Amino acid sequence: MSGREPPRSRKQRGHEFDDEANEEGEVPSELPLIGVVAVVGYPNVGKSTLCNRLAGRRDAVVHSEPGVTRDRKDVDVEWNGKRFRLVDTGGIDFGGQTLMAEEVADQARTALAEADMALFVVDAKAGVMPGDLEVAEILRRQRNPVILVANKAEGGQGDTNALQFHQLGLGDPVPVSAIHGSGSGDLLDLIVEGLGELPDAARMERVADEIGVAVLGRPNVGKSSLFNALIGQPRVIVSDIPGTTRDAIDTRLVRGETAFRLVDTAGMRRKRHLRQDVEYWSEKRALTAAEHADIALVLIDGEEGFVDHDLDVADAARKAGCATLVVVSKWDATEIDLDDLRLRIERKLRQRPQIVTTSAITGRGLDRLLDRIEELYAAYTSRMPTPAVNRVLQDAVAARQPPLVHGRRLKLIYGAQVQTRPPRFRITVNDRKLITRDYAYFLENRLREAAGLEGCPVVVDMVARS
Repeated sequence: MSGREPPRSRKQRGHEFDDEANEEGEVPSELPLIGVVAVVGYPNVGKSTLCNRLAGRRDAVVHSEPGVTRDRKDVDVEWNGKRFRLVDTGGIDFGGQTLMAEEVADQARTALAEADMALFVVDAKAGVMPGDLEVAEILRRQRNPVILVANKAEGGQGDTNALQFHQLGLGDPVPVSAIHGSGSGDLLDLIVEGLGELPDAARMERVADEIGVAVLGRPNVGKSSLFNALIGQPRVIVSDIPGTTRDAIDTRLVRGETAFRLVDTAGMRRKRHLRQDVEYWSEKRALTAAEHADIALVLIDGEEGFVDHDLDVADAARKAGCATLVVVSKWDATEIDLDDLRLRIERKLRQRPQIVTTSAITGRGLDRLLDRIEELYAAYTSRMPTPAVNRVLQDAVAARQPPLVHGRRLKLIYGAQVQTRPPRFRITVNDRKLITRDYAYFLENRLREAAGLEGCPVVVDMVARS
């Protein structure tokens, strides 16, 4: 067993590291996260102590009394330049008869549903306990990889009981001592290597305390006029960071205690074969701006009305994963029927965005627009509790029976929200082949309505039960 230990971690403020600044002294607005790891096991096997050891700091409360940890606790870990998130959970005791024991077990199940990998911690001194067998059975059924960790392996204790742990059916145990640190470096290597092999685990996370807003639209719909009107308000503080010619213009705007990062972009043309080289790269940068933003403002020319190409722009925003507001510009010079526009947008756009009318000339609607951005951002970053997700699924099944394909009916077994920005839900079903596109859209809309996610792209992953 290797004696390598992780170094002491750097001080954190939320998800932001003190020394993550680049050479210019700026803290990056996004940092990579290679995945999320749930730490599960029977009570008092040392899960919280192990989390503290891997993180290099005492974030989780530890005590010899079983059941100290009840809620899930997230802690970020960095190892060899790779950053991942550990989710410490309460001990799973299926023999517990109290409501608290049931709730702790539910929290652990939720952590597993939302994670990319699991660490199953067992007690190397005690050997296999009855509760370990039940936890192992759950882990063998779920889709994510599992690392079996034999904690309290001081003095080679893990090697003595290694054969016992093979009956769990989860491979060879990794012996560690969370108290002394032995074996923790090897465990970190395995975690980083395992997450690196998962295609969908890595993601970018915004760490700067600001709302990213990209202004999108076809050419000459008033994007720059709106942009200038917003940053020119006398009661806000702005700092400009100009890009190169025809590049996106990145500006920080502060209103009250809320900071926005506004990005003005080039117009997006529908006929791509007509674009010149500069236009091609300008549009590509506009799409990149959308991918890095939280909110996309899709501008509609109030004088011309809603045209088909506006749908293409809104769909580009949805595919980029950012929430959407439809902004009607030049409202002082328009004769658009707003009720008719709402009906068309509701029929055409999957994310069902709100509409805000503005005038860059008169300043009408600008404060309301910033209010709507804050409200949409709150929804975009919110997390729906797992019990609420499953109630929505139950109500959906009651309202509309799942499809019947070749004599077999689709069954929705379990659901959970596994990600924000954008909101992502994972639903376990009996057979993915029974899913129809129409029913998938129906579930997406029910989740969007129940969680108040109008304007947000909602991703629903259907996963077959193992």
